[in-house]
Amino acid sequence: MARTDSIGILLGETARAWRCQLDKRLRPLGLSQAKWLALLHLNVGGDGMLQKDLAARLGVEGPTLVGLLDRMSRDGWIERRPCGDDRRSKTVHLTHKAHDVISEIDATADHLRAELLGGIPERDLARAADVLRRIKQKADGL
Repeated sequence: MARTDSIGILLGETARAWRCQLDKRLRPLGLSQAKWLALLHLNVGGDGMLQKDLAARLGVEGPTLVGLLDRMSRDGWIERRPCGDDRRSKTVHLTHKAHDVISEIDATADHLRAELLGGIPERDLARAADVLRRIKQKADGL
């Protein structure tokens, strides 16, 4: 029987190793891990996302996100605009520069995924994905 007391550590280490490999490959594009993660969440979550919603998706506090968004705005990746409903809130929008690089991020991530998962049978990957989904659902429900 498999030991279950190390699953959490293994999950964390695997996610960290995967992100580090992707980070190394995206660094030549001028993107830190924090920046490319924010760009991907904005791309998937929809342009014009509220800053607080982006902070929640990234798992960071508001003040931490503000510093990141300041740098990203200065570097031309995003624009922040006042929210029409609440002047205290801001929405975050991808720039043309960001839209242009997102396909490169996706292609790089696809290539890395193929490298890391290559040679693992499809049925094993499907089972692992199912188990991870169930663990996440339970954690989200606590």
